Amino acid sequence: MCRALSAEFGDPMPTPSYRGVLSLFLIVGMGISPATLAAQQATQPAAVDVPSVTIRANTRLVLVDVIVTDKKGQPVTGLKADDFTLEESGKKQKVTVFVPPAANRPNPSPALPGILSNHPESVGPSGIPIVLLLDAVNSPFKDQAYGRSQMLKYAAEQIQGGHPMAILALTDRLHVLQEFTTDPQVLATAIKNYKPQEQMMQTKLEPAPTALSPDMAGPGGNVASKVIAAQAALADFAAAQVAFDEERRTLITLDAMQSLARMLGGLQGRKNVVWLTASLPFDLIPEDRNMSEAEYLADLPSGTMRKSGALRGAGAIAEEERSLHGNDIRMAEAQLAASNIAIYPVDLRGLVGAGMDTSSSFAHDTDIHGAGLVNQAISQSGSVQASQGTMEEVAAETGGKPYMNQNEIKNGIALATDDDKASYEIGYYPENRKWDGKYRNIKVKLAQGDTQLRYRKGYYAVDTTAGKNTNYERDVVAALQLNAPVTQIYFMAQAKPGDPGKVRVVFLVDAHTVTAEDSGGDKKLNVSLYACVFDKSGKNLTSQSTKVDRAFDAATYHQILDKGMMVPIDLNVPPGGTELRLAVLDNKTGYIGTVSGPLGQ
Repeated sequence: MCRALSAEFGDPMPTPSYRGVLSLFLIVGMGISPATLAAQQATQPAAVDVPSVTIRANTRLVLVDVIVTDKKGQPVTGLKADDFTLEESGKKQKVTVFVPPAANRPNPSPALPGILSNHPESVGPSGIPIVLLLDAVNSPFKDQAYGRSQMLKYAAEQIQGGHPMAILALTDRLHVLQEFTTDPQVLATAIKNYKPQEQMMQTKLEPAPTALSPDMAGPGGNVASKVIAAQAALADFAAAQVAFDEERRTLITLDAMQSLARMLGGLQGRKNVVWLTASLPFDLIPEDRNMSEAEYLADLPSGTMRKSGALRGAGAIAEEERSLHGNDIRMAEAQLAASNIAIYPVDLRGLVGAGMDTSSSFAHDTDIHGAGLVNQAISQSGSVQASQGTMEEVAAETGGKPYMNQNEIKNGIALATDDDKASYEIGYYPENRKWDGKYRNIKVKLAQGDTQLRYRKGYYAVDTTAGKNTNYERDVVAALQLNAPVTQIYFMAQAKPGDPGKVRVVFLVDAHTVTAEDSGGDKKLNVSLYACVFDKSGKNLTSQSTKVDRAFDAATYHQILDKGMMVPIDLNVPPGGTELRLAVLDNKTGYIGTVSGPLGQ
């Protein structure tokens, strides 16, 4: 946990303009794209064909990616903003942002030596980012191994290099195995270095006795009743283990979705996450949507959604988790939507029969006692129909597409990469300005006929600035553990050695990516900054933080917007410290930015 440093923040140190010379510590300033929005956008810009924009919660801009294909599944190009009609909860909205497929995006430009930066041009790829996520939490060992081999097969076929991809794994938490790269050899190396993981719950129960114990065989011993009682107790124990495992998997999966939103949220445009898994512990069905079940089904791609009792009925696993963790699931869906993340679930089980998993190890374990009973219980809780229905729901609610009942998993990965050619980004400011946390339906229509549209079906109107006394420091700790930059807030930094064992870390924060509240004509910022030293094993050795919580007059705030906000932190470097990890937290929204690098860079 980062410890607070008692420090009074004075006037911001003078800084030169972006793309200019930063005399104190930066060679290059932070570039401001013409499409970047200020945190307090008062007017609605006209719809123009421009690259994507950086979104902050209080801009109230809603982005929807629409995949447009013809009847044969081929991308439809050349469409204009006027060709689209967009409705929110039945009311037509004005399109203010329009980005066609293959729009020019910033070319990657790594930060100069000595500079740490989490800006999109420093950490993000060109083109639509593709994330391959191998899910060890929700997948048996055998399925993970098969998915890993298919990922290697896909990487081997990318001879010339293709879409920018990152490789992630979900175990106890989200781990980044490889940040974005177009080099197939680098991708293959990262995949080869990953070893499939055993699922969390591998409890071995004692096998049932093969011979009668003396107390059972004695005079008057009711053998049958005692055997039945023992089996019932064993079944109850297994059921309790299954419930505990389901809870853990739900919490870890929710945390992974939040980490994805933090990691990818600041990158421009659509982000496609290919989620390779055998099951997901919950779905994203909006229970309070303002449309009938028939209307909802009619809007879903191909009409293949599994709306059976296995997904919705009382006692169904997905329904129970949705009830127990409703608020957290709603928040996760809101974060995915705000970060413009589409999930493409790929079923690692390959070809499966109707209701019977033929590839999972669970299906081949016929022992009705001990570990076999546990495995059977897990298998039943994640039946093919229910688990694939959950995957379809998650894909539909985020604008992705599921890939199931096929052995060539690499083809499922291609689904996400192919959408790059057919993705139109549409943005609008909702006429309904009441952010009450309720679900709002989105409907997109196209004037051109004989086309198929796929997009996320709505979002939760969550006011991220409404939280009071929220402890975001736990989220900062989680973000610092993620071994990749978090991009919800942009900043650059440099560590300057001072006296022996000391270093001064100077932050330059892009104020366009933090919230500014009106305060009697001034603009108030509430931002915390953290500097931590880790050793080579990933242990936090020491941390310091400072806070900017004050109002600035209009002229000063304009200067901060134009040139950035510079804040120093002095830090003692203990023996064994090898890595510097930095974070910036917007205390109003909970948005976070992080970056890390070796000490002495």
